[in-house]
Amino acid sequence: MSQRRRRSLALLTSGVLALPLLAGCGAGDDDGGPVAAGQDIAATSRDQVADGGVLRWAVDTLPDTLNTFQADADATTSRIAGAVLPQLFTLDEKGRPVANPDYLEKAAVVEREPKQVVLYKLNQQAVWSDGREIGAADFVAQWRALNGKDSAYWTARNAGYDRIEKIERGKTDLEVKVTFAKPYTDWRSLFTPLYPKQVTGTPDSFNEGARGTLKVTAGPFNLGAIDKKTGTAALTRNARWWGRPAKLDTLVMTAVPRAQRPAALAAGKVDLAEVDRAGADRIAAARREAEHAPGSGGAPAHGPGAAVTPAEATLSWAVANGPDEGKAATERDTRAQNAEAARNYADEQSALRSFTVRKSLEPAYTQLALNGASGPLADERVRRAVARALDRKELAEIVLKPLGLPAKPVGSHVALAGQRAYSDNSDALGGKDLHAAEALLADAGWRRGGKITEPAGAKAGSENAEGDGQDDSKTPSGPGTGNDGLYIVGQEDERNGDGLEHGIPAVGGETFAQGGRGERVSPVPGAALHAQEQRAALLAQAEALDAKNPADPAEAAGTDAAGAGAGSGSGSGSDDAKRGPARDGEAPGPGRAGSASPAPAPAKQARTSGNMLAKDGKALSLRFVLPAGPGSEALRTVGERIAQMLRKVGVNTELTKVADESFFKDHVASGQYDLALYSWPATAYPATDARPIFAKPEPAADGSLLVEQNYTRVGTDHIDQLFDQALGELDEDASRELMRKADARIWAAAGSIPLYQRPELVAVKPNLVNAGAFGLGTPRFQDIGWKKPPAAAKDPGKKK
Repeated sequence: MSQRRRRSLALLTSGVLALPLLAGCGAGDDDGGPVAAGQDIAATSRDQVADGGVLRWAVDTLPDTLNTFQADADATTSRIAGAVLPQLFTLDEKGRPVANPDYLEKAAVVEREPKQVVLYKLNQQAVWSDGREIGAADFVAQWRALNGKDSAYWTARNAGYDRIEKIERGKTDLEVKVTFAKPYTDWRSLFTPLYPKQVTGTPDSFNEGARGTLKVTAGPFNLGAIDKKTGTAALTRNARWWGRPAKLDTLVMTAVPRAQRPAALAAGKVDLAEVDRAGADRIAAARREAEHAPGSGGAPAHGPGAAVTPAEATLSWAVANGPDEGKAATERDTRAQNAEAARNYADEQSALRSFTVRKSLEPAYTQLALNGASGPLADERVRRAVARALDRKELAEIVLKPLGLPAKPVGSHVALAGQRAYSDNSDALGGKDLHAAEALLADAGWRRGGKITEPAGAKAGSENAEGDGQDDSKTPSGPGTGNDGLYIVGQEDERNGDGLEHGIPAVGGETFAQGGRGERVSPVPGAALHAQEQRAALLAQAEALDAKNPADPAEAAGTDAAGAGAGSGSGSGSDDAKRGPARDGEAPGPGRAGSASPAPAPAKQARTSGNMLAKDGKALSLRFVLPAGPGSEALRTVGERIAQMLRKVGVNTELTKVADESFFKDHVASGQYDLALYSWPATAYPATDARPIFAKPEPAADGSLLVEQNYTRVGTDHIDQLFDQALGELDEDASRELMRKADARIWAAAGSIPLYQRPELVAVKPNLVNAGAFGLGTPRFQDIGWKKPPAAAKDPGKKK
């Protein structure tokens, strides 16, 4: 599993993301514009922060490894590494890489011809915890471990390190000279974190030596004890640290599941915890109750028992005191349990009054993914129509407006507002336009009132397809199982596309969607003149967002593969036979070799699609997969609203809720979906990190597709070439302009529609400073601490 995929899995389940923070190496500060939301960390000067103390910081899990370059590293691995290992470059509040003066005096490209050479001048005080100077030997060992040439090293990725030709000592021991075999614009991404040569020097030490401990460190904190029983990892102040000393004595990473964090905060188990919307609402309610009725101590008007009506309470009392001793005893036990739960909840609410919630936007964006591997979405016109039917501003407001956060839609696939590569390129596709969406669908052959032919008693949608049955065959169904079933939006009333708000259970009947993934028809062969005109117009919009010289080598070579969709790796051309399989291990479909002998065909019945769309006897129905877990309420709300928007242009959606643990692995990554909502982390190095997300899928020898992390299966040769050019362009302005061109092409391909930047909600004690919602920046661990009381803060006599 790649590092990129690991981060996406963490986002899908938890939202926690700790991203990695020398000066004068970038372009102008105005590039990328302002951030959408700044940091909310109670920034405080160090002289106002007390020396000493302990901070208990909630994390999702204790890490399985402390080596960030291994496949099972997670967000906690990165957070610990950020506090105990050298970070040569970190990210500022705008998500831009800046040199860390604690380790570097200078880092710059000193030669470009004949080869790129980067010279690092290290801080002369920088030493490992064993007293040895940080130097070239550590750089060499890490490069050899990560360059991909020695398969004995179990590495998750080698991006950038594989472009290095050699590393050598400079004029002094404090200089490290790195020569590249191929130019690399994202050279700042390398050697962060930097491990000591004791970890990276041999395959055995790399593979096993840093999984459970780090014997040698070089950060403001050292790694202390990791206790699996208590779920804690203690970081202690580094006595050998040459920079400004850490304010805290101890930083304790404490594993607490998201759903349990309000209780953990109330119990004093943690002092800082990222929470979901429900947790933030509880804290806000507790503070309101304290303000309106201080010291009341009464039961809150929410939580367990708050929704019980007087009639229900009377009935419960009657049963508990009734003549049936068995029912009475059971009811009394239930009442006692409910009363205890209400008391515990009230006590928790009282304790939560002492916390506050700091808010920003995460370095990640949520997107609507459109699977272009097969079915209706293999046709680029249908993908564009889906995109043009969406009101992205409204969708952002659903999630962010209630939280008081800016609700501007994300305009780029490769950067977020504030980062230098950011530019809103959404005009390459166009905004909400229902008439344009309907025209695209009509051009693709989808018509309202079309005749639908289905076998009598056939199931709806993808339940009628081989291997693509109910929402999650691997998990039980029903309430409380995390598998709430299949819903079809848009087919309750064939005459009126606006009659259904939340869909109806798919239990059979003629009003349901027709055909599953194995039965969906391919795009109409041969583009009509009107389709060519629309494609040309769309590509012209993308070109308008390109640099001053649109006739770059990739364009001149004609490598756009006939436009953003027709040349995609999903094979969204005119012939299904030209498209490679989208999923490994796909079961043989009807009529394919290896399928069972078909049963006698049942009698067919014909009907019309009414106000919805149909083509070749099949309704236009898209399987929309959503996670069913307790932390995904916002995704489900957005998904339901998207389904309503699509109904207005005649598109049915089957809302399928699946267990969180299977959502990504069994559906998104394997291609078992048409539409899905999930998030990608932002990066300061898009030429490196974003390329595998948007790379054109390539056919494998077994007929499947190699998609890297491009789970939409939509890509073009031109996009790949723009990424390659950006990666090797050492003029940073030119490299960013190439990334903006690539982003415009990604918009035009309509495989991924960015919606909104994810909210970041962090519960903290009010007197905890320089910590909270870090936004696009990385924590400065040595500055985090507890604010001095007002009287102590006035005493300037102590050195900080």
